[in-house]
Amino acid sequence: MLRQALALLIIIGLSGAGYLLLTSDGRQLLDRASIAYTRWQNHSYYQSGLPLPGTPDLAKFDDRLRAQGLAPGAPVFLRIFKLESELEIWMQKDGRYRLFATYPICLWSGRLGPKLAEGDRQAPEGFYAVTKDELNPNSRWHRSFSLGFPNEFDRALGRTGSFIMVHGGCQSIGCFAMTNTVVDEIWRLVTAALDEGQPAFNVQVFPFRMTEKNLAARKADKWSGFWADLKKGYDSFERTKLPPVVSVCDGRYVIADAAPGAAPPSTAECAATASREP
Repeated sequence: MLRQALALLIIIGLSGAGYLLLTSDGRQLLDRASIAYTRWQNHSYYQSGLPLPGTPDLAKFDDRLRAQGLAPGAPVFLRIFKLESELEIWMQKDGRYRLFATYPICLWSGRLGPKLAEGDRQAPEGFYAVTKDELNPNSRWHRSFSLGFPNEFDRALGRTGSFIMVHGGCQSIGCFAMTNTVVDEIWRLVTAALDEGQPAFNVQVFPFRMTEKNLAARKADKWSGFWADLKKGYDSFERTKLPPVVSVCDGRYVIADAAPGAAPPSTAECAATASREP
């Protein structure tokens, strides 16, 4: 009888846990646990002086470029995925972008969801463009470049913040912090691209990899509509392997596939915010 009672309690407990994970609060709890574990793991490796799991062989930088027929100076494009703690750098070849490397992010702060206000210690999500003016080779965090937050979209919604960067040092209060050796490699590629004439490189920041499955699992989240708009930019790049034309209309991102000579939508209420560079 006691065994049956214990078995029933276990079944009820597991059923309750399963139901909780189907709710918005439960999904957030699971995401926070995953993020916390990755942060702990990466910081442990960093403190031990070891490369973070998933770090490319940085000592073979030239060999890795050569193997893909790439060279410093080619236009670049970056994508960031918060849940997975990954930063991708893509390089242009034959008119399209191909993935050169995926780097682990040592630390980013906050939760899934956009940055809303100065001091909220939240890393942003959205579409950004970085020019030479945003680069700081003498940053207190080794090297850094600002994402340009707030952009047109953020300002349209009254969001505030400043100095949101990708940098070294593995410390963050709203930024995306890499290890110094990783940010050095990224720096070599983005500065070479800008020096060769790329006017700006685009950075897309997503809460997670924007698959239908991931969105469906979080359809009850208050940010699900915002994430659905971000997914349009993600899908556009997946289709074309060109950074999409991104505009802001009525406080929402509007996405158009990139094409040679493409321009942002001309609708009067739309403002270009992270358009594909010529």
